[in-house]
Amino acid sequence: MNAILIKLFATALTLSQVTTRPDAVRTQFDPAKDGGQVVAILRDGCAHMRKSFDIEDINLDELISTAMEDPSAVAGDNAPKILHGLDIAELNTSYKQFCKGENPANSPFEAAAVIAFYNNAVKDLPSAEALRDIKLPSASVILDAAGKPYSETFETHGRRLVVPIEGVPDLVQKAFVAAEDKRFYQHHGIDERGVIRAFVGNLASPGRPAGGSTITQQVVKNLSVGDDVTYERKIREMIVASRLERLQTKPQILGLYLNGIYLGRGAYGIEMAARSWFGKSVGALTLPEAALLAGLPKGPNYYSPDNYPERARERRAYVLSRMKEEGTITEAQMNAALASDLGIKPPDAARQDSGFYLVDHVARETRTFAGLETLTNASYTVRATVNAGLQSALEAALQEGLAAYERGTGRARYEGPELNLSEAIKRIEAAAPAPEPAAEPAPAPEAKKGAKTAKGADKGAAKAPAKPTLQPAWQRALVSARPPLYDVRWPLAVVLQTGKNGTKVGLPDGRVASLEPGPARGKLQLYDAVRVRLREGKGSLRAELRVRPTVQGAAIVLENRTGKILAMSGGFSYPLSQLNRVTQAVRQPGSTLKPLTYLAALNAGLQPNTLVMDSAVTLPPIGGVGDSWSPKNYDGGGSGATTIRRGLEFSKNLVTARLLQGGIAAKAPDSLQRVCDIALEAQLYAECERYYPFVLGAQPVRMIDLASFYAAIANEGARPSAYALEAVERDGKPLYRHPDKAPVRIGSADRVAFYQLKTMLQGVTQHGTAAALSGISAYVAGKTGTSENENDAWFAGFSNEITVVVWAGYDNADGVRRTLGRGQTGGHVSVPIARAIFQAAWANGVARTPLAPPSPEAKALIADLPIEPRSGQRVAGGGFIEHFRLKGGQVADTQYALVPRDTLYAMRPDAEDGDYANAEDGADVAGDLFGNLPGGRRTTEDPFAQRRSAETDSGRTADPWGLRRDRREEPQAWPGRDRYGQVNPVPFGSPFDDEGDTRTRQRRRDPDYLFGDDPGY
Repeated sequence: MNAILIKLFATALTLSQVTTRPDAVRTQFDPAKDGGQVVAILRDGCAHMRKSFDIEDINLDELISTAMEDPSAVAGDNAPKILHGLDIAELNTSYKQFCKGENPANSPFEAAAVIAFYNNAVKDLPSAEALRDIKLPSASVILDAAGKPYSETFETHGRRLVVPIEGVPDLVQKAFVAAEDKRFYQHHGIDERGVIRAFVGNLASPGRPAGGSTITQQVVKNLSVGDDVTYERKIREMIVASRLERLQTKPQILGLYLNGIYLGRGAYGIEMAARSWFGKSVGALTLPEAALLAGLPKGPNYYSPDNYPERARERRAYVLSRMKEEGTITEAQMNAALASDLGIKPPDAARQDSGFYLVDHVARETRTFAGLETLTNASYTVRATVNAGLQSALEAALQEGLAAYERGTGRARYEGPELNLSEAIKRIEAAAPAPEPAAEPAPAPEAKKGAKTAKGADKGAAKAPAKPTLQPAWQRALVSARPPLYDVRWPLAVVLQTGKNGTKVGLPDGRVASLEPGPARGKLQLYDAVRVRLREGKGSLRAELRVRPTVQGAAIVLENRTGKILAMSGGFSYPLSQLNRVTQAVRQPGSTLKPLTYLAALNAGLQPNTLVMDSAVTLPPIGGVGDSWSPKNYDGGGSGATTIRRGLEFSKNLVTARLLQGGIAAKAPDSLQRVCDIALEAQLYAECERYYPFVLGAQPVRMIDLASFYAAIANEGARPSAYALEAVERDGKPLYRHPDKAPVRIGSADRVAFYQLKTMLQGVTQHGTAAALSGISAYVAGKTGTSENENDAWFAGFSNEITVVVWAGYDNADGVRRTLGRGQTGGHVSVPIARAIFQAAWANGVARTPLAPPSPEAKALIADLPIEPRSGQRVAGGGFIEHFRLKGGQVADTQYALVPRDTLYAMRPDAEDGDYANAEDGADVAGDLFGNLPGGRRTTEDPFAQRRSAETDSGRTADPWGLRRDRREEPQAWPGRDRYGQVNPVPFGSPFDDEGDTRTRQRRRDPDYLFGDDPGY
């Protein structure tokens, strides 16, 4: 028996059963015993078919005969592939045997072969009950802090928003029924007339084969048996569809269909399609919009309005004509719809291009806090804390900063284009040109034949369509390109010219720019798609090549009072690495952890003007176990006695270590324990490693925890819990809402200590290791950090409203730690990124206010008194305003608590002259005593709140130290230092410092070197 005939008979056996005995469909027959029963079923089925066609007054015999008049057309080379090898004579004989009641002697039918094929096809048949109870994978919509749609989360082939059938307008339902299954409400899952028509049509009209599937069958195909183009799938599909019809109502089946089908642009289901194509919900669709969508299931790509607008119009016209034939719409409604524009929205309008790390984090929080297994098992509405504008700007700042680091260090390497568009351009050039999408597309072709356009109808005359403007092939290819790094903020451009006449690139908007190829010089090929940064101004448009860096980075913006994550990026690009380095990785924080030690010292009673020796120190092993610890400063030297304020501002490792010697507790191990206690209460760590390098940031930390600690400093000790999930709803019903809870106070230090620490951290941004922020230091305080061997570069800082933390470094998952390079500190690499993020926050709704004065609770315990800023000595007037803790209503004088006066006297070069002894309290010689600038400029202005000098238009800020000469917002990156380790006012690059010494060695800004094993750094 012919193989194709076996499959056709097995399919006919299935069709006969589901149409004549749907309640008793057999899925197994005995090849030896059931041959006669199979023949009877096939004859019953054929009789049913003839009766069904009689209803339509169609002669089935004539229909079959017509299809068989030219067997060569069927079985020849032009026949559908499914019919190749079919013997038409055998098919005709079989038809006479089962449909005409004849018993031909040469019958090709073999019941055993048909039964064997059928039994195998229905083995392990899916359950129709599973479809009844199915939960379609869905997309959940994530809203930003402003309540606007920000993102979607969905599984592959599951980008859908499930909508109940009651929520789909009747007009939309009828459009799909008219287009796909006009007898949907009459048949019982299988439209036998449709099946026979499709079969006969395939015989008579070789070409793309028709399937004759009902809406119910399409539901089964899409959601159960799969879409294999085989007889086996068709057999399984018909049986399950027949059973599904007995389990569910027609509206329920139609609901499954409308929610399950694919409708282009990555959208599954009618609701997601309505939003993707028209930017509206299904309930708001108009007649032409409903008809356009109803025409897509037949071929979402073939009839795509994006790629083939004329085909889409023709298909829409077919659906509208079917709706008119069914009486759903009038002729006038049809004509108006035919004349209307397609009205689709640009495809990019719904495409997410940022925030992927944050969306992942939100999804994890829905599991942790809301108890949801996944966001794709239903359509949820998720409200997040993200500030959409700030999120995009943060990613742009991080990506540009990391790339700038590699360019500046000569580490940028061009490894080839992101993709090449040559083949895409060739395909476009070979195809017919397509008109450029416009805000108001040209009228449909029907308008040319006399139908009025929507606008022209009012005037009584149709307007001729405007002549389309053609985009060049390279532009169309670039616009439709899908780059692998879809979240990179630099625009994608295509190379249009290379060679001695320079390099030109085309942009998505059609403009052409001259390209500076940088590290890709001589390596670019025609139609390479590369990332660029535009330089717009006078003259021709110019662009600079941007190369994906190998260095990684991360950044977070946290709202201080609430802990809301306003923006977050866990890496350079999500497609490259899904590891969120903000929440899922730990790195050594370096000097960003030093504020813990200073906080402990301030809480122990030391004042910011307390003097500490910035000189070599050795701490003995804890409990006599292990080695002694002898840290060193970043520059390898020391500057003698200095205040703890300046020790923090200039990130002195030796000062930090010496605070453990009596500055916090009597013994160093006890001091370390108190620092650990604060770290644990601040939830920086679950466990504190009790070894001395801990105070310099040796123990790795999560960035998100570090951000919460710095927010606590801004809040005078109230630590917020960082979160990104605000609420979850389903069908308008709340499932979860983040509880309103105040930040938890860190009780290991009081408000006074936190406020004093905050003022000291503002000094870091005014003139310390983060002086690149001096132009905005009225609003920002913070701390730089650089880990051992410059493997990590950090900045952690805050304004009144937000905390920003930035990290840069190379991943070390392979166990290899890679340095950023000499001089690549937190102040050099991360501070510029943080600055851009602060500016972006202020541009996206975050308030920009001067750092706040102490709270009423802290203010009652603080006295503001003038001091000489270098020595810390109190003066009668004209000094820097320091904030002193009051104890018993009096200022506790701790200036010499750690460095006795006689020690300072012995250190003076001219001590034998008796000048120090003759000076009252040493105030008159304070400048000389520390070798600084006695004639330097002084100010009485407090750097905080109303006591702070307002920032001038030129970007200058108050300079109580007298160290700068009109430093602008962008100071020299690497000023020198004098012999005492202080900032040299001579700009870097000058061959002389203020003492006239020639400098041949580069001076660095951020003294954050962690350990003392390499004093050369």
